[in-house]
Amino acid sequence: MKQLPLKSQSIIPRIDGIEKDIKKLRELTSLPQEVFYDITQNHYDVAKLRLREALEGVFNIGAHILSRMEGGRATEYREIARKLGEHNIVDKEFALGALSRMAGYRNRLTHFYAEITPSELYDILNTNLGDFETFLTATKNVLEHPEKFDLTVE
Repeated sequence: MKQLPLKSQSIIPRIDGIEKDIKKLRELTSLPQEVFYDITQNHYDVAKLRLREALEGVFNIGAHILSRMEGGRATEYREIARKLGEHNIVDKEFALGALSRMAGYRNRLTHFYAEITPSELYDILNTNLGDFETFLTATKNVLEHPEKFDLTVE
């Protein structure tokens, strides 16, 4: 069976979207907590939306890369995280730790959004945004050196 190439036109716009989301989220981290929590200013709502979009981008990219690899297909977000580590797309420790937590939080933002508190979200923004950069660095490495992963790019 012939292996399909990675489609850069599927990955690069998502990378750009994640980078824009992270830039906006970093701006929100500069706000004092009381301003972030102020419901009349919508910072909390913007943060939830941007974080969910960034997480969706991560797992869409991950699923796309895995779909081009033998045994890589995954149907759940945590499985995508795990398999990205198994296929050495990302560091295995990162896959099983931070990336798996990101998968869980994506599900929380989507299905249990009413339970998320402003303080929880503010803490995540101030401590975990670097995980996106780790993922993006790995993704860019795949695009720049697909042969290392037995892949091609079109």
